[in-house]
Amino acid sequence: MMSAKKLSTYLLKTTILGLMVGLSGCGNKPINTTYNTTNKNINNNLPFVVATNSVICDLTKQVAGDTINLICLIPPGINPINYKPIPEDNQAIKNANLVLYHGYNFEPGLIRIIEEIKKPKLKIAVAKTMGVNSIQIRKNGKQMIEPHVWHNPNNTIKMVEIINSSLVKLAPENKNIYNKNTKKVTKEINQINSWIKGRLASIPDKNRKLVTTNSAMIYYVKAYDIPYSVNLGNVKNTGKLTDTKVMNLARDIQKYQVPTIFADTNTNSNLLAPVATAAKVKVFQRPLYIDGLGEPGSDGETYQKMMAANTRIIVEGLGGTYLKFEPKNSRNK
Repeated sequence: MMSAKKLSTYLLKTTILGLMVGLSGCGNKPINTTYNTTNKNINNNLPFVVATNSVICDLTKQVAGDTINLICLIPPGINPINYKPIPEDNQAIKNANLVLYHGYNFEPGLIRIIEEIKKPKLKIAVAKTMGVNSIQIRKNGKQMIEPHVWHNPNNTIKMVEIINSSLVKLAPENKNIYNKNTKKVTKEINQINSWIKGRLASIPDKNRKLVTTNSAMIYYVKAYDIPYSVNLGNVKNTGKLTDTKVMNLARDIQKYQVPTIFADTNTNSNLLAPVATAAKVKVFQRPLYIDGLGEPGSDGETYQKMMAANTRIIVEGLGGTYLKFEPKNSRNK
């Protein structure tokens, strides 16, 4: 069930997009609006940009500032792979000056709409376009590219660069603003990358292994050279685990000899409780942000905060030393 906060945001999107449809139908230019941003004023003189998921939304917001009207289609806390588009999403994409989406079939419902609509001319698959070495996994008997590339900060920097170049094409008069903001964001991401390395190094060697319910963290563990197991990956799709399944999972976890296993925001941690009990480990009380950012006001509301929050969870769960991340000289001068 959608929370009150998500519902209110959803209704705001629906209302504003209704206005957009009405005004564009009267022969005016497509109305530009904002959604899921701190500034919810519509400025018809600014270009209209659609970002499909919360990560791309936040990075676009950080690069563009108040130079665009930004609408983000998938609210935080919702798995983009399972997201079912509403009619207003179709209209938003159709009337956008620029659409920024992820690629790698991460938002399949929205990607179908994006590919079918000939307009706008600027449709950028940010993650797929960035040209990094993607990681392939086997899922449901098929090889596929794991889409959660942003869990490696180096990949995210490349995503920011793609967003920057896309915005410059859209509004070249703002090139200096976008370049300046991109430099600032890149600096902060590099800083948090160094901070993560330091915090993970504080985890005792015997505990420095990650067991989660999702393959998404493979980019994180590859970036920081951490042994990884996703043998809990099928838990989230199971209503109830059989006793045999519980014991098999517990036996696998015991091989890793970790003190803690980790759920994510889309997994019911109660499902892990019998497995953890059988394996004599803990389920960390706070879930990892896997499929996107947290809701506004949470400790994962921006990309930088999300990476810090996930690292804190892992460090505290595995017996390391947590020190708060403090960006240095990140103010945009």
